[in-house]
Amino acid sequence: MKAPDGPNGLVVKDVAAPVCGPEEIRVGVRASALNRADLLQTMGLYPAPKGVPADIPGLEYAGEVLEVGARVTRWRQGDRVMGLVAGGAWAEQLVTHEREAIAMPVGLDFSSAAAVPEAFMTAWDALFLQGRMTAGTQVLLHAVASGVGTAALQLCALHGARAIGTGRSADKLERIRAMGLEHTLLVSKDEPRFAEQVKTLTGGRGVDLVLDLVGGAWLPETLDAMAPQATLMLVGLVAGASAEVPLRTVLSKRLTVIGTTLRARALEEKIAVARRFEQHLVPHFTAGRLKPVVERSVPMAEAAAALERLAANDTFAKTVLTW
Repeated sequence: MKAPDGPNGLVVKDVAAPVCGPEEIRVGVRASALNRADLLQTMGLYPAPKGVPADIPGLEYAGEVLEVGARVTRWRQGDRVMGLVAGGAWAEQLVTHEREAIAMPVGLDFSSAAAVPEAFMTAWDALFLQGRMTAGTQVLLHAVASGVGTAALQLCALHGARAIGTGRSADKLERIRAMGLEHTLLVSKDEPRFAEQVKTLTGGRGVDLVLDLVGGAWLPETLDAMAPQATLMLVGLVAGASAEVPLRTVLSKRLTVIGTTLRARALEEKIAVARRFEQHLVPHFTAGRLKPVVERSVPMAEAAAALERLAANDTFAKTVLTW
């Protein structure tokens, strides 16, 4: 990335290979994937954390271990791994702490595995570790046709939660219904209205848990659609970073609003999430109960064009970038 000029600022160039620390592994990246955070980083709106390559986007990867540090015990050269990093995954190589890396599920190729970490770890962390979703939980999934949304939909189905999905594209919602979601709500971009429909679908009570990737002007309707003592997990801000908050609704319903992001967490927290994810979720991918939804796979040289499609909201689920 030569400058914060959006997708136009992306170039392919040679850089020095990353140096592997004693508790790190060096990974030969075979595939990465596209995320809205990457788009924002190219625009100068979401800079990489300190110590992370500022000019190489990319938050998730799948590849092979090329080198292990002197104190590494979990991995050997040639092992297939996937995972999240705070940046730099759009390179042919990266380094990561050995305990942040996750064993690739048996049966997944690199392109499929690269579509797993950001979407499924974000959804799983928000819904289960923080949102405490259980069987029977009524869940509202905003932007259900996104990567995180399609992952969350599968997690709800796997664990017996009852999902309602929203979106701004009738075509995308049709594809979501083909994935098995019965209740989808088409929402207008300019005047979001969905609370009454949600309450009708839940017998007037509202939902227990919201996975919100939208924010902005949707927030008042979202709070109105929630049941007493429900939880809102705020994960994204596609509709804007500011909103009018009806505080009486928050007070009277005793609502909980939790903001969450994986990128900014301390190393120890990221390791804890990765280890629990590998233990609890990877077996479901191996068994075929969970599947990454990849709309298309394109060469890394076409990353700029792929970002432009993302900026225009023309993508469905995940777009994978391959070397």
